[in-house]
Amino acid sequence: MDYQKLAFVAAQHIQAQDALTRLQDRYAHVVPEEADVIVALGGDGFVLETLHRYLDAKTPIYGMNRGTVGFLMNEYDEENLIERLKNADASELKPLRMQAWDMSGTKHEALAINEVSLLRETRQAAKLKILIDDIERLDGMICDGALVSTPAGSTAYNLSAHGPIIPIGAAVLALTPISVFRPRRWRGALLPISAKIEFQVATPDLRPVSATADSTEIRDVTHVIVREDKESALTLLYDPEHNLKERILKEQFQP
Repeated sequence: MDYQKLAFVAAQHIQAQDALTRLQDRYAHVVPEEADVIVALGGDGFVLETLHRYLDAKTPIYGMNRGTVGFLMNEYDEENLIERLKNADASELKPLRMQAWDMSGTKHEALAINEVSLLRETRQAAKLKILIDDIERLDGMICDGALVSTPAGSTAYNLSAHGPIIPIGAAVLALTPISVFRPRRWRGALLPISAKIEFQVATPDLRPVSATADSTEIRDVTHVIVREDKESALTLLYDPEHNLKERILKEQFQP
């Protein structure tokens, strides 16, 4: 695609800000609100932040790594940026919508591109009931928490919690327990992308639990509903030789 209007945004650390200055000096650019494509300079956390910030505009994001891991990013190179953008492959991501109710009865909503996670807040383990499409599937899971991951997020927190890596485009979500104590042999589930996943927190006053959608945290929740948000598609751009589908495939063969 021929992107005519570029915008550059960067994380606050020196490496990203230096790159921002050099690229803005080299290439014509506009403010993000007027751009056809936004070039995000930073790490994975920053590109997620950028996706959230410009969610309503649905502007494609092309990340270049000026951070640490950079799994969601392209390699940083100041040369031939326009040509790289023209040849980039698009990966469409559909986030999860989290609805969470706290102990006061207040309802909170947030979107997650990677995952929605529930975590115990104190030394007391969490006790969770899990319903899938309004059918109880697990009662009284004793654990540190649980998470629901998108394919794009399956190589992040989900993988650290020993969840499965999901190929981009697969119509499934990963439901993964975090340090589960009971039932001991339960290692999670793969669910259809259309599933409605509900967590109910037992005795939230004694065993408080927080719910987090990417970087949005709600404390002291009583129950949480997670489902795909079909209306909020996002687009990440990748150099063809390092597209997101290939990265996730390669991750499954890492030693």
